[in-house]
Amino acid sequence: MAEIILFDLDGTLTDPKEGITRCVQYGMEALGYHEPDREKLTSFIGPPLMEMYMETCGFTEDEAVQAVEKYRERFREKGMYENEIYEGIADMLKTLKDSGKRLGVATSKPEVFAVPILKYFRIDSYFEHIVGSELSGERVRKGDVIKEALRRFCVEGKAGAGDGKEAVWMVGDRKHDVIGAREAGVPCVGVLYGYGGCEELSGAGADKLVSTVEELKELLAAL
Repeated sequence: MAEIILFDLDGTLTDPKEGITRCVQYGMEALGYHEPDREKLTSFIGPPLMEMYMETCGFTEDEAVQAVEKYRERFREKGMYENEIYEGIADMLKTLKDSGKRLGVATSKPEVFAVPILKYFRIDSYFEHIVGSELSGERVRKGDVIKEALRRFCVEGKAGAGDGKEAVWMVGDRKHDVIGAREAGVPCVGVLYGYGGCEELSGAGADKLVSTVEELKELLAAL
């Protein structure tokens, strides 16, 4: 039985496409790299920004640090609110919490941004713990974020050892969510309405896949 459910944020609870892609562009252009087609930048939704700037733009580590700083400059001002909550999310969270599920957020987004975004959409109260990365660059890998969430829920150790980890599920839309969940020793539900897609999530080893928020609600309620 799933007693604790951890949710990714971007691409799972909200659609941050406009804000993230505009901020990614802003960070790129500050270093002289131009990509006018924001559709090509949706790959930045979910993974750590440093990693994506280096992979996509060929930036050095120092250049990627500068790009991330510029990204956050715009994100703080307006990017975090260029965002939309997926239809049905609030109802799903209420239903799950009312049924006794314990809910949390585990996101690679800095925690100082994740909290106000969830408050902006008035869904922060559904979560016992909201866990993200640090602006310093610590706890960026999804596995480390999930492990920190488990620690805050007082669930530690190895799965199946009677420590409660067998009652925890992760929900996310990218392979990083699935891989991170496996590293932390918990199963993962992949959502196909986000940005990863069936091939990516299946290839990473997602335990279950759903296509809509309604399907997700029904699945999580039954776990």
